[in-house]
Amino acid sequence: MGKIRLDKYLADMGIGTRSQVKQQIRKGGISVNGVCVKSPEYKIDTEKDQVEVQGKSLCYEAFEYYMLNKPKGVVSATEDKWEKTVLDLLVSKKRKDLFPVGRLDKDTEGLLLITNDGMLAHELLAPKKHVDKTYFVKLAKPVSEGDLKQLERGVDIGEKEKTMPAEARRHGQEPKEVFLTIREGKFHQVKRMFQAVDNDVVYLKRLSMGSLELDERLAPGEYRALTQEETERLKEHA
Repeated sequence: MGKIRLDKYLADMGIGTRSQVKQQIRKGGISVNGVCVKSPEYKIDTEKDQVEVQGKSLCYEAFEYYMLNKPKGVVSATEDKWEKTVLDLLVSKKRKDLFPVGRLDKDTEGLLLITNDGMLAHELLAPKKHVDKTYFVKLAKPVSEGDLKQLERGVDIGEKEKTMPAEARRHGQEPKEVFLTIREGKFHQVKRMFQAVDNDVVYLKRLSMGSLELDERLAPGEYRALTQEETERLKEHA
């Protein structure tokens, strides 16, 4: 990362706003390598210097990557005046600039990647990249083999072009449960695809995005940091 201003470092780590951390620095509450520093402009080396706030050490994280099992009733946004957001669930985050990669509807559950790595997010969401996303779907009515084949070929959801070829298969012998893999991210796409074959989604859960698969040990609302291997594979896949 190299050298950055002390006030930016502290703001990045969620200690406060830029103006708030400047006040903290000038009051003498911040030390670098054991020496009190009162200049917000002081440059620190994020890889070598040890920063303490009121005697508590900080560890700088340039990027954070979290896997969240999004529950129903929570919106995929960084902030909302009326609704609880996915970021409200991440109590142990260090960075204040995290955001969800893509959106899941309020009533949809499952895998949501939360990070501050804008380049990775762009690669995963770019329409030309066609990153696979797999969903578990429960439907109002039984789905036929003809419906599955139609979904795989592409259906008309009211856009200029039909949806891209998808993968659709039943969940065992369950006639109303389907695993659907799509390579686009259009608004309400899964719900609109099933409406195109005269059916309605009653439950929707995302299981994977690219190489990243939902950790089934995470209950709805729980999260964990990605492993180094998961992060590297995701970047390679993107």
